[in-house]
Amino acid sequence: MRCPFCGHEDTQVKDSRPTEDNSAIRRRRFCPSCGSRFTTFERVQLRDMMVVKKNGQRTPFDREKLRRSIEIAVRKRLVEEDRIERIVNGIQRRLESSGESDIPSQMIGEMVMEALRGLDPVAYVRFASVYKNFREAKDFETFVETLGGDSDG
Repeated sequence: MRCPFCGHEDTQVKDSRPTEDNSAIRRRRFCPSCGSRFTTFERVQLRDMMVVKKNGQRTPFDREKLRRSIEIAVRKRLVEEDRIERIVNGIQRRLESSGESDIPSQMIGEMVMEALRGLDPVAYVRFASVYKNFREAKDFETFVETLGGDSDG
């Protein structure tokens, strides 16, 4: 595995253990060249999935892009890293078990919305504002009104 810091080709595994939900192997690595430490994850990939966007463009499913979009939504909220990981794992498993190779981007967006709705109301509204392409404050107001009695606040 190449070192992400210096690019050295030969890093060493110092520790391996399963993740909390046993969906991956977490490996702590060490670079003998620059002395940096970093973590990698090894997971099973059942099939190659393509995301079909609204304009018809097809791109490979990117687990890290899914993770980043959720992390942006929960930024500065009290959400543990392992909760994010469980959401990403759950969405990826659902997509893989659907048996489909072409996944509409809307399906992924709806799965994220569903997960964030139960996780954190602010993160839910943040993600919705991008996913539903809010243009003005009135869009937020209308969306929050639809939450009605569902929210704790």
